[in-house]
Amino acid sequence: MAAGLHEEIASRERFAFGENWRRFLSTLDENRILRAEDSLRRMLEVADLHGKTFLDIGCGSGLFSLAARRLGAHVYCFDYDPKSAACARELRQRYFPEDQDWHIEEGSALDAGYLSGLGYFDVVYSWGVLHHTGAMWQALQNAAGRVAPAGKLFIAIYNDQGKVSIRWRAVKRAYNRLPGGLRFLVTIPVLVHLYWRSTLKDLLRGRPFESWRHAGNERGMSPWWDLIDWVGGYPFEVAKPEAILDFYLHRGFTMTRLTTCGGALGCNEFVFVRTMPARS
Repeated sequence: MAAGLHEEIASRERFAFGENWRRFLSTLDENRILRAEDSLRRMLEVADLHGKTFLDIGCGSGLFSLAARRLGAHVYCFDYDPKSAACARELRQRYFPEDQDWHIEEGSALDAGYLSGLGYFDVVYSWGVLHHTGAMWQALQNAAGRVAPAGKLFIAIYNDQGKVSIRWRAVKRAYNRLPGGLRFLVTIPVLVHLYWRSTLKDLLRGRPFESWRHAGNERGMSPWWDLIDWVGGYPFEVAKPEAILDFYLHRGFTMTRLTTCGGALGCNEFVFVRTMPARS
């Protein structure tokens, strides 16, 4: 698996997500962790996760596995990128050394055999991951298969903006095809494109860079490393909210929460509950 990942990164067909998350960990503090916990409680509509099993598909930095563990869940997480799995292990060592209720592995969301061996979980979580696998609909199907009866599935998928999304795919591919030292040629224009309006408004209000400072705060994320993740995030697929809803309705799920990005850039967040066996 790692060999395949390295080949994809070397051929510039995949972004090095794990390396980006490793750098993000230097910014992680208690406030960010508390915000991550709050986002889980809010979307899952729970006070805590005591006694629940929690599967984090594509754990990235490990932040949300940590948040789930602090909320009391028995956590199992994995990532395709060994450096991301290493980030989760670092957080486990920092906050839950030698913990037997937080398991971390390397694995692929597209490996149905691997996933079937994990069993079923009360909560399956995959935020902003499955659209980067290169086979999003198969990954969405595989994630559904790990949800226990009456369990919850919490996912976030990039919004389909039509031609705009096609242009962003081209931007991301261009970023990954550039040598590392030249990627600023994409990053800086994207930074200006995404933030010039809000930065101007902040200046006029006498609150310089307020929007930048608060970007991603609701989930405990970092605006800079989120920007790099956005610009570099390739492979890249998208879906309209109704497509995701229809996909899971036909697989025995009922949607309980939806937070959209208002038809704009970003992810739509969904929480589904398994209410019946999948339809044939």
